[in-house]
Amino acid sequence: MQEFSYTATRDGRTVTGNAKGANKDSVIASLRKQGLQPVIVKQKANNDILSKFKFGKKVALKDLAVFTRELSTMVSAGVPLSRALNTLKNQTNNKYFQDVVADIGKNVEGGMPLADGFAKYPNVFSDVYVNMVRAGEAGGILDDILKRLATQIEKDSTMRKKIKSAMAYPVVILVVTVVAFFGIMIFIIPKINTILTDLGGEDAQLPIYTRVLLSTSDFLRANAFIIFVVAAIAIYLLRRYIKTPKGKLQFHGLLLKIPIVKTVVIKVTVARFSRTFASLMSAGVGVLDALQVTGGAMGNKVIEKELKETANEIRNGKQLSESLAKNKHFPPIVSQMLAVGEETGKIDTVLVKVADFYEEEVETTIDGLSSIIEPIMIILLGSAVGLIAASVMGPIASLSKNIGG
Repeated sequence: MQEFSYTATRDGRTVTGNAKGANKDSVIASLRKQGLQPVIVKQKANNDILSKFKFGKKVALKDLAVFTRELSTMVSAGVPLSRALNTLKNQTNNKYFQDVVADIGKNVEGGMPLADGFAKYPNVFSDVYVNMVRAGEAGGILDDILKRLATQIEKDSTMRKKIKSAMAYPVVILVVTVVAFFGIMIFIIPKINTILTDLGGEDAQLPIYTRVLLSTSDFLRANAFIIFVVAAIAIYLLRRYIKTPKGKLQFHGLLLKIPIVKTVVIKVTVARFSRTFASLMSAGVGVLDALQVTGGAMGNKVIEKELKETANEIRNGKQLSESLAKNKHFPPIVSQMLAVGEETGKIDTVLVKVADFYEEEVETTIDGLSSIIEPIMIILLGSAVGLIAASVMGPIASLSKNIGG
């Protein structure tokens, strides 16, 4: 049983309290039987020993995919869930994941539905995962749903690896450039300044770009500690702000305005939407529920907000394809393919094809970006080095000639 906190109304009065139940829906139903009208029902933080010592730990997508596929195989073979979970807990090297699976196995053995067991660990099993498992249990097709989930997780893992791989090179170059810049400014330029002073004296006439370079070096040397502390605090505060609902919405909106980044984000989002929505529909989840769950899995709050507006239009009687056509971030092909799926009754099949297409598009786009980013970063790094060299070597050569003359 899970513990929930709730805020409800009764006869115009607000009532708050705690309640226990297998899931959120059962708690809501219980409150209504008591004559209460639930307003907010939230699951309370898990206070057991396991959560205290394992809080915040993650499970790699690769481990989750392997677990899901193996569980599907065992369920398909008729192995009882509790026995299957007990067997699978030792199949991973992740100690935290072993403890999670063991705890879920005990709950299932005690009569808890598998989906509710998964729901206890939202940092491991997403809302999409839990809802699909719940639909699979209700429809008696749990093994098939788990196979679909495993495929979906593997696809998501592959896409993330591609993006991380494409970003690794420019990030490394950027870090090296920043470190090199501060190193040159703090340790090398002051020595060169001494050489220039020795050659031309205090009143030596230096080019404007050389004077700017020397002034920048003096400023960084005098305020290096303050700059690093302020930068660290600014980065920390920015990260904290981005994690807030308002900050996350603004940050995701910004990503959708940057030309190249916008293209990648939209293609990744469309691929994720299509595959997730198709999986939920094939599991028998209703359109509105599927939209709500899928929106939370998009990874972009702006598009999630637009999907909520789409859901409101569907409640008013509009077709999904018609409503989605108004979404400014979804390409027209998505709504067009959805219209075909609605006419043929094969929305899930059509959306899987859309997902496959956009996943290939993401790979092509990322490969193209990788080939473009490398020479651009080299040019920028070379330009910075060249500018510093010109600012230093030019005055030294000029002052040396004057002395020789």
